[in-house]
Amino acid sequence: MTETTIRIHLRAARARAGLSLAQAAELTGVSKAMLGQIERGESSPTIATLWKLARGFQLPLTALIEDLAQTTGTFTPAAARPMRFEGSIAMRTIFPFDPVFGSETFLVTLDPGQVHLSAAHDTGVVEDIFVTEGAVEVLLDDLWKPCRAGDGLRFPADRAHGYRNPAESPAAFHNTLHYPRTALFGPPEDA
Repeated sequence: MTETTIRIHLRAARARAGLSLAQAAELTGVSKAMLGQIERGESSPTIATLWKLARGFQLPLTALIEDLAQTTGTFTPAAARPMRFEGSIAMRTIFPFDPVFGSETFLVTLDPGQVHLSAAHDTGVVEDIFVTEGAVEVLLDDLWKPCRAGDGLRFPADRAHGYRNPAESPAAFHNTLHYPRTALFGPPEDA
């Protein structure tokens, strides 16, 4: 991921929504100054900022970081570079958002001892994690749930949650986000 990619997709998302920087700031909770800096490539957003943008624009995260023109038949090579957020997780997109399935999948890597806390996602969003390497603990309702390689966990992500690596070696897990149809697309047409 490059700052240019984020800038292009953020500007495009704002243009599609017909919003000024001030309106986008109010909608997302990200300051007008920061939005402008991201769009001009003068600042790299944190993962928390990207989530605020995605939530405010009612978009999946990959809409800001990937080209979503093609989803079915997507191939992601193992050598694809992960996005590393300063002071935070590293992740790479395995499958960008697919409106047919209403989901997107990432490979998340945590350094030894690293903790990542996530704000609540939109109502009805569900996360799956499948640990592929090392050990990961997932924070749910103020309790850390241990998971090791080969373990899977599904949980409602519309509440604060977190991940941590309790080990002295890296940990990795697949993270799939399932969006309810109304979270991204509004109410069903027959409603």
